[in-house]
Amino acid sequence: MGPGDLDRALCGLPLISDPNLIVGLEKADDAGVYKLSEELAIIQTVDFFTPIVDDPNTFGQIAAANALSDVYAMGGTPITAMNIVCFPVKTLDISVLREILRGGLEKMAEAGVALVGGHSVDDVELKYGLSVTGTVHPRRVVTKAGARAGDKLILTKPLGTGIINTAVKGKVAGEEAASRAAIHMASLNRAASHLMQEVGVSACTDITGFGLLGHACEMIQDSDIGMKIRMSSVPVFPEAIEFARMGMIPGGTYRNKEFRAAMIQASGGLPDHVLDILFDPQTSGGLFIAVSPERAARLLSRLHQNGVVEAAVVGEVVAHPKERIIVEE
Repeated sequence: MGPGDLDRALCGLPLISDPNLIVGLEKADDAGVYKLSEELAIIQTVDFFTPIVDDPNTFGQIAAANALSDVYAMGGTPITAMNIVCFPVKTLDISVLREILRGGLEKMAEAGVALVGGHSVDDVELKYGLSVTGTVHPRRVVTKAGARAGDKLILTKPLGTGIINTAVKGKVAGEEAASRAAIHMASLNRAASHLMQEVGVSACTDITGFGLLGHACEMIQDSDIGMKIRMSSVPVFPEAIEFARMGMIPGGTYRNKEFRAAMIQASGGLPDHVLDILFDPQTSGGLFIAVSPERAARLLSRLHQNGVVEAAVVGEVVAHPKERIIVEE
């Protein structure tokens, strides 16, 4: 579903007030956060989707990494997970499901997460994901809100997985491009999350279905700040640029662009494919972090030292124009 669909579905629904609810549905953040004590809060999130790669084990790893990412984006530590499975029992062999679950377990083991259960249904279309619970100190929660004018913006993974997956379906992308994208999608955001907590940041979100610009818009909506993004600094899979120029654009890109068009100011002369890349729906994308200029260099250095080698400063938070994102070459 597109962001506009979700807005219309949720509009007007009554929400229950709770003084211990730190982050709830009304804030449209990456996960919910509930305070259990002055020292402990839990983070709850859920995510599942249809296969985006052919290999069942790889799909399981990607789906698990994607679900865990919301906890990492909030600065938390995932501790338990439950499988969500929709499986066409009559048309696929059960060995396919076993490999998907194996892939999910491998990624949970890497994250130090215990699988505690799950739920499955017989469905005509295969889907897999996780419901995840994590922990965080109530005063250490990192949300989408909180970015300040002058903050630097760091992106930790390259963009373009949606475009590459579309090119794979169209039999345009080769095995090398597909494999490179899959490796990034299956990689955890754990190191980036731990390092941003170590350094201290203003705000964070993970880049998923709404694309970089879509999620960036969520960070500045109803605020007194804007952002400036430099396309030349944004890490992008080289193949994604080529495929975008060829028109290998996912349908979700157009929905994302339509919903946020009023908040985007693109510099004159930008090629059409630039916004297609910046609005490209990502699966298990990187963290998008706002950090003070005094701490940005240290965070970037620590990311590179700990294997997050494609992390880059891609722009900054600005005071004007408010609730707008300027995209430059």
